[in-house]
Amino acid sequence: MVFSHTWKASFVALASAFLFSGSTQAQVTTVAKQAVLLDYDTGEILFCQECDAKVPPSSMSKLMTTELLLQRVKDGRLKLEDTLHVSEYAWREQFRHPGASLTWLAVNSDVSVDTLLKGIIVQSGGDACVVVAEALGGDEAGFAAMSNKRAEELGLTNSHFVNATGMPDPEHLMSAHDIAKLSAHIIRDYPEQYHYFSIPEFTWSNINQPNRNRLLFMNIGADGLKTGHTEAAGYGIVGSAIRDGRRLVVVVNGLPSEAARNNEAARLLNIGFREYRPYELVAANAAIGEAPVWGGATDKVRLTVRDALKAIMPADSRKDVKVRLRYNGPIAAPIAAGQEVGTVVVNIPGKPERTVPLIAAEAVPETGIFGRMMIGMQALLGG
Repeated sequence: MVFSHTWKASFVALASAFLFSGSTQAQVTTVAKQAVLLDYDTGEILFCQECDAKVPPSSMSKLMTTELLLQRVKDGRLKLEDTLHVSEYAWREQFRHPGASLTWLAVNSDVSVDTLLKGIIVQSGGDACVVVAEALGGDEAGFAAMSNKRAEELGLTNSHFVNATGMPDPEHLMSAHDIAKLSAHIIRDYPEQYHYFSIPEFTWSNINQPNRNRLLFMNIGADGLKTGHTEAAGYGIVGSAIRDGRRLVVVVNGLPSEAARNNEAARLLNIGFREYRPYELVAANAAIGEAPVWGGATDKVRLTVRDALKAIMPADSRKDVKVRLRYNGPIAAPIAAGQEVGTVVVNIPGKPERTVPLIAAEAVPETGIFGRMMIGMQALLGG
C-alpha cells in the first residue's frame, strides 16, 4: 500500500524559529530585458526574467577569460608574478574596436598576471584579454575552444564563446543564468583572488581608471563583479553583495544606460535581501513521522531526512508550503538506520516541486520466532 501524508500548517510550525513577520509579498518585476537573482549558498533562483535566453553578454563574458586565468593560478601553472607577452595583435585591439575598454598595454612588453587580472577586472581591458587568450590558447580561436570546453565542465548550458572579450558576434552568447552561475563559481573556487573584483581603481601607462562596477560604491554590500555594454546588448552588470553572512548574485542586461543598470541591479538585490529569507523546514535527523512495520520487533519506525531541508522563499509563502511523505507500507523488517524507505515531496508556491529521500531514523530488527509465529497465525486467521 502506498502511504502519502501531507503537512501544511502543522509542518510550518516546526520551522517557527526561522520565520519572520513581513508585509505583503512584493511582486518582483524589472525593466531589464534579461535578469536573474540567485541565492549563492543554495543556487536557487529567486527571480528570473528571460534568464535562460541566449543573448549577447558583452564584457560580462570576460568573466570566462578571468576564470581560465584564475584556474591556472590556483593549480600552480601560473603565478601572479609570472609575465605574459603583449603581441602586436593584442596591442592592435584598440584599432580593431575603437572606443572599446583598454588597459593600454605597450606593444612587445611583458606584463604580470597580477596586472592582467586588474586590467581585465577593474578596467575591462580588451587588450589584456587578448594577451591572456594568446598565452593560454595560442590565438582567440583556440582560446574560444578552451572557453567552450570549460563552460561545459561548469554546466553553462546556454553559453557559446567566440572571442575573449565579448565583442559582438552573432555566435558569442550567454544567458543571464549562466553568467550568475559562473560568478558564483568564481566566488566559491577562487577566494584568494576574489578581492580583485572590489579594487576601486587601477592605473597603468599613467592612465587611472575607476572600476566600472558602480555597485561597489553604493553602500549595499557589493564586492563584485563585472559590467558590460555594446550597442547590440545594451547595458548589463553582474553584481554580488553580502549582508549578515548571506550572499546574493544579480545579473541584469539589455538596459538603456549605465545608471539604469546600476539602479536596477541594486533594486533587485535590495528586494532579495528584504523579501526573501532562508528557512530550515526540517532539521537533519529530526523525526517527521512514523510508518507501520511488518515483521519487526516494533510495529512502527520513525522517519526523517538525512540532510536539513532548507528553502529560500518570501515570508508570505510559508503558510502555503506543503510537505508529503510517500512510502510503500507497511515496511518490511529488518530496517537499517538511515535506510531509504520513501520520498519527501515539498511544494512551495512559485517554485518547482522538490523531492528528497525519506529515511528510517532508527533500526528495526526482525521479530523473534514467537513473533513470526504470531504474524503467521494472524495472516491465516485474516485469510
